[in-house]
Order: sequence, then C-alpha cells, then structure tokens
Amino acid sequence: MLDTPPTAAVLSGANTVPPSPARRMWAAAWMVTAVFILSNAPTPLYVHWQQQLGFSAGMLTVIFAIYIAGLLLTLLVAGQLSDRLGRKPVLIPGLLAAIVACVLFATASSIVMLGIARLLAGIAVGVIVSAGMAGVVDMGGAKRKRRASLVASVAMVLGAGLGPLLAGTLAQTIEYPVIPIFSIELIVLVSALIIAITLPFHRRPASGAMHQHSKLHLPTVPAPNRRHLAFGIAVFAPGITATSFVLSLGPSVMAKLLEVRSPLIAGGMACAMFLTATGVQFIVSRLHIRTILLLGAASTILAMVSLTIAIHASAAALLIVAALLAGAGQGLGQLGGLTLIGTHVPDNHRAEANAVLNIGGYIPAGLLSVATGYFIDAVGLEAGATAFAAVLAIAAALGGGLVFKKLYRD
Repeated sequence: MLDTPPTAAVLSGANTVPPSPARRMWAAAWMVTAVFILSNAPTPLYVHWQQQLGFSAGMLTVIFAIYIAGLLLTLLVAGQLSDRLGRKPVLIPGLLAAIVACVLFATASSIVMLGIARLLAGIAVGVIVSAGMAGVVDMGGAKRKRRASLVASVAMVLGAGLGPLLAGTLAQTIEYPVIPIFSIELIVLVSALIIAITLPFHRRPASGAMHQHSKLHLPTVPAPNRRHLAFGIAVFAPGITATSFVLSLGPSVMAKLLEVRSPLIAGGMACAMFLTATGVQFIVSRLHIRTILLLGAASTILAMVSLTIAIHASAAALLIVAALLAGAGQGLGQLGGLTLIGTHVPDNHRAEANAVLNIGGYIPAGLLSVATGYFIDAVGLEAGATAFAAVLAIAAALGGGLVFKKLYRD
C-alpha cells in the first residue's frame, strides 16, 4: 500500500512542512500533478480555438510542438542545474512560468498568445519532469526509491488526465469556459508554488569544484547506466507519441471523421487515457521491470491497431479503446523507465537521467505528431492517421524486441 497522501492543509499551502518523508514525498508529487493539469487542460479547447482563430490541423500540431520545443530546451539544462544547485532554485522559476502560461491561456486572443502560452507550459513541464520528479524520489528517502518512482510517475499521468477532464466538463456546461478553467488551474499552481517554497529540498552536496562550476552540456548519465535509459526510452517513446496524437489530433478526429464534437467527450477521452496510465501502474507495480516494459510495448501496438480500425470503420468506441491502450503504453513505459533510473542511477545524476528519458520520449512525440498533422492536411485523415499508426506500431515492436532480448531478469 502507498503511504497516506498529504493533508488538505499541505495542498492549500499551509506553512507547516510535512513532517515525515512519506508526506513530503506526496507533497512533492502534488507539484508534478499541478503542472501536468496545466499541460493538458487545453486539449478539449483546441477545437474552440481552431474555430475562433482559424487555423488548420497542421498549425494545430505546430502549436502542440511549440510546447514540446519548450520542454526539450528546458530538459537540456534543468536536470543539470537541479543536480548541481538543488531542486528549489529550478522548481520555483518553472512554477512561475506555469503561472504566466495559465494567465495567457485565459486571455488568448491570437495564435501568437496561444503559442507563447504553450511554450511557457512546455518550459514548466521540462522543469517538473526533471527537477520535480527527482524531488519526489528525494523526499521519499533511501528506503522508498521504487515506491517514490511509482508516486512520481502516477502524479504525472494523473495530472495529465485531470486537466482535460476539468476543461471538458466546464466547456460542456458553461458558455464561456476558458477563464473559469484557467482560474481554477491558477489556484492549483499557486498551491504548488507554496509547496516548492516550503519543502526542505537540500542543496546538492559539493562533489568538487569541477562539478559545481563545469560548463553546461548535453544531458547524459554515467556510462554503466546508459543501457537502463535505452530500455526505458525504447518503450516510453512510442507510448508517449501515441498519447500525443490523441491529445493534439484526437478531438479533430472525433469531430471530422466520427462527427462527435462534444468537448466533454474529447476531454473525457483524454482523461480516461491518463487514468488508465495511472491505474495500470498500480496493477503492475510488483512485476519485474522487464515484464512491465514488454506489456507497455504490447499496449502501444494494440493501440495503433485499434486506431486504424476505428478510423476506417468510423467507430468512436474503438477510438476510445485506442486512447486507453495508448495511455497504458505510456504509463507502463514511463514506470519502467523511472524505476530503472530510481534504482540504478546515482542520486546526483537522477534529475539529469530523468531529462534524458523525457528527451528521448518527447522528440519523436513532437516530430511525428507535426509530420502527421501536415500529412493529414495533404492526403486526408484516413491515410495520414493510418501511416502514423503503422510507423508507431513498428517502433513499439522494435522497442519491445530490444527489451525482450537485452534486459534479462537478473
């Protein structure tokens, strides 16, 4: 069983710091959840913005890719700075960027404003997946590394699911939902900022002047741990690319091909996808990491098969099945990768290793989603989405094959 989550007083920003490592771990996880609520809250609103601002499916994926660009650029430095300077000096600016993004989303009246908001949201997510998720493991203590890795992973996908559910519900029930949605998220982010300020994140112990003052470089991990990152990326990358497709183009697919235009259904589909990613991690948490990764690869392959059938048969139910399987694929790949990092990578390289894992996942997610968006504009939805599904299924099969052959049970 997981330890008791933080009290309402902690989440609301009370000055009392959670006294036990378990409570500190849960409080740190709330920061992760808060930022990922912001990252995916725009999903059910894209169709609204697309109609209001007038942009194509290709431009829609570009706006999504701006988020990934901000995330990737941040990952290049956030993990290193966090491992050198400590978690807090990196987390606080990242959460401030999330708050500014939230305000811009609430007031967006142009594609430029929407793009800047997505860029800042990407920067905030880049900070939180490197420094924030490493901070969850730090707060859990030496005896809870595997459990804390699970908590960090679940916090991420739970926030990613709650964001579109909140936005979809309000978009369905009130006439002007944008400002209320991001007002709620602003309160959530402020509570996360208070937690970042009050939690006792320790500065990293000095490991020599060369380490503290060396130049920034491309994120890396110690040579003995590179194989662990490779196994995680091999499964996590196809899984998060599948969920990226659902987030960026899923509502458009439902609206154009399946004639389903409800923002609640679009948001609910995204939420269900990430709740699946959350639940499946609890179910498999006691399995061997090799088994977890193989199940992740299989889930992504099945998701792409379901997506192809759904599009050609105009079956909304199968599209939802594809989203659920994609969520399972991302969740399992993420859990396997983070667990390999938490149990094998030294503490003073953990945030940088988290950055490498996410860079390896988000680069194909961004590139393939943008390429698919413009390919759909050129050849049509059915052909474009089918090509995407085929490429991703092959990538997932190759990743699963690598894990099957190289990651042994010992």
